[in-house]
Amino acid sequence: MEKTKSFNKVSITTELPGPKAKEIIQRDEKFLAKSTKTLPVVASRGYGCYVEDVDGNTFLDFSSGISTTNIGYSNDYIISKVEDQLHRMWHFAGTDFYYREQVDAAEALINVMPGSKDKKVFYTNSGAESNEASIKFAKSYTKRPQFIGFIGGFHGRTMGALGFTASKSVHHEGFFPEMLGVHHIPFPDPYRNPFNIDGYENPDDLTNAVLDYFEEYVLDKYVPANSIAGILTEPIQGEGGYIVPPKNFHQKLMKLANDNGILYMMDEVQTGFGRTGNFFASEYFGVDPDIMSVAKSIASGIPMGASVVKSKYEFEKSGLHSNTFGGNILASVASMATIEEIKRQDMLKNSRETGSYLNRRLKELMDKYDKIGDVRGLGLMQAIDFVTDRRTKKYNKSLRDAVADRAYHRGLILLGAGESAIRFIPPLIIKPEEIDDAINILDKSIKESL
Repeated sequence: MEKTKSFNKVSITTELPGPKAKEIIQRDEKFLAKSTKTLPVVASRGYGCYVEDVDGNTFLDFSSGISTTNIGYSNDYIISKVEDQLHRMWHFAGTDFYYREQVDAAEALINVMPGSKDKKVFYTNSGAESNEASIKFAKSYTKRPQFIGFIGGFHGRTMGALGFTASKSVHHEGFFPEMLGVHHIPFPDPYRNPFNIDGYENPDDLTNAVLDYFEEYVLDKYVPANSIAGILTEPIQGEGGYIVPPKNFHQKLMKLANDNGILYMMDEVQTGFGRTGNFFASEYFGVDPDIMSVAKSIASGIPMGASVVKSKYEFEKSGLHSNTFGGNILASVASMATIEEIKRQDMLKNSRETGSYLNRRLKELMDKYDKIGDVRGLGLMQAIDFVTDRRTKKYNKSLRDAVADRAYHRGLILLGAGESAIRFIPPLIIKPEEIDDAINILDKSIKESL
């Protein structure tokens, strides 16, 4: 196999999108149903933190395939492991039959999970499907029909997961009724919340306000605790705007849940595999969830997901849930190699250190531009929030979109999050000088957009 050519700098040599890219975009519009296209980047290949398009333009990628290529593109170790397996076998249904690679991958995954290692893995193909499996685990064990989700949460667009998703109303348009029995409560957003509490200055007050709301207005007046199977939450809200709650929030809510026989279900699809400086963000918050959903970077871009459940909550009999491709043999090999690479290259340390540096550089831009209302994040999961006015904190979506577009034309790939935030999720191998390059592009893009 021809070795992927390396490249390590931004280089824009055509108009954007270029002629070859435009042709593919036109064909895409003809043959593919609408989804969530954001920027007209037509990728051809990737290396490290960079993506080359079909016209030969090279972009610095601060999206990581939506937090999927956490170890970077074209990692030699992943390629070698997957290529070796490809020559032997690339599929044998691990849900109905057996192969060692799936078992080894499950053991490796459990070993990097927070807390107890007495857990079991159900493999899936995506984050939404992982959450669907988690929902079934909770219902099957508790025999209860109701759930709690969070305003601002995102858990996928399949009908069960969609019942929990509450980050944008467009996700629901035309699809009611969804899975019944999901009740939403406010997430403790330190920057904007319905309690008008400054969560940065008073984190305990914000945590207690959400817990009090849950107990007084949900459990006491609407949904009895003995009807609730589980609480599904992200440790840090992703699509909802990269919202980092007070550090004690998940511990307190999980205790309240477990005291009432309610399972605590953590969606780590976007926050997992080193993104926040720990293998999983749950570790930062000091919780060991009863059920955890993972996907995205679990296999470095080869489609794979999993619902990892404490063993006592697993399905009581065979046949309650299954699929065809979950734990595919190629994906299993890629998943093991991904975990090994994160450890071998000490990417967790780099995520913490360069994440802190990125946060500091973003705050410098906040000092420079009063249209940036907030900088927030953990590790290499950072965001800036654009506002029309810092006092009112009113969303400034038009400025956010203009900045992302101008950054693209200068060779930086960015994605929005929430109503008016830009997320920064580069590969965990990012270097400080590459962060500086991104900040320089971002600075110019903001200035041009004002």
